[in-house]
Amino acid sequence: MKLTMRLDREQTISLSALALLLVLCTCLVQYAMQARADAARELAERQETVTQLEARARAAGPGRSIAVAPAAAFLDASTQGLAGAQLQAHVAQAAGTQQATLVSSGLEPTKREDTPDTIRLQATIEVGLVALQAILYKLESGTPYVFVEALTIQPAAAAAGRPPEDPLLRATLSVRAFWRRSGS
Repeated sequence: MKLTMRLDREQTISLSALALLLVLCTCLVQYAMQARADAARELAERQETVTQLEARARAAGPGRSIAVAPAAAFLDASTQGLAGAQLQAHVAQAAGTQQATLVSSGLEPTKREDTPDTIRLQATIEVGLVALQAILYKLESGTPYVFVEALTIQPAAAAAGRPPEDPLLRATLSVRAFWRRSGS
């Protein structure tokens, strides 16, 4: 009798484990099917968007062209390193015209979402508030196109003779620009 009860207990445990395994497999298959359905829906949405864009481009007609940035909008260099140096020189020139002190500058590594033609730079300058506004305007409104992605401002060491309405600041800029390989 004990032997029969023991077998029943072992069978019950085995059947429970089997049932649990079947439920787990069913859940995994359902999850995979849902993920596939989501991916198919997203693909259909993207294809619809592309179709709409193509229709808009055809509606624009052959006489209309797509706007393209002028060549001056890009850093023009034969290598990415030279383009980085041009961006550093451009930021230094913008800071120099406003009597700002360039403390440091260096290239930042590109981010995963960046295209291969992206150049990133971080520069730290000591400058007054009014001059900082002028520098930011010059960088973002001129050519090459430079995008200020982050700006951190801290008060710099007290400078004698500076008016309180234009204090000396230490500004760290994270900028991004695009380069186009020159035909050298």
